[in-house]
Amino acid sequence: MSDDGLMKTEHRDKAAKPSGYRAWFRRNPALNMTYRVGVGVVGGLVLVGGILMIPYPGPGWLVVFAGLAILATEFEWAGRVLRFAKGYYDAWVEWLKRQNLLVKALVLTATGLVVALTCWLLGAFALVGGWFGLEWAWLESPIFGSKG
Repeated sequence: MSDDGLMKTEHRDKAAKPSGYRAWFRRNPALNMTYRVGVGVVGGLVLVGGILMIPYPGPGWLVVFAGLAILATEFEWAGRVLRFAKGYYDAWVEWLKRQNLLVKALVLTATGLVVALTCWLLGAFALVGGWFGLEWAWLESPIFGSKG
C-alpha cells in the first residue's frame, strides 16, 4: 500500500472516531489487519456467492449487494462499487419495465436457458431422472461423465 493510501485510511480512521470494539481493534495494528482480512474474506465469499446466484431464481443481487456492503465497512473502494452497481441495477430494472412483452419474454427465456444449462452441466437432470428410473444418456453431465 502506498503512503497516500495509508494517509487516506488514517484520515478516515481519525475522522470517523470509531467507538466500541472497532476502536479497540484499531489500536493494535496486528488486530486491525486481522480484522480487515477477516472482513475481506467474509465479504469476498458472500460477494462471489451472490455473483454465482445472479442468473438463478432467488436473492442473487441481494447477496451481491450484501457482500459489497460487508466489504464497504472496511474498504472505501467497495462502497464506490456498491453505489455504482446499485445504480446500474436500478437502471436495468427501469429499462426492463419499459420494454414490451416480447423483450421481457426474451430476457426470461435467456435466464431460463442459463439455469437449464447449468443444471445439465452439474448433473441435476441425471440425478432427478435417476429418481424416476430414467437412465437416458443425454441427461448425463458432460463434466461429470457417465456412471459406468
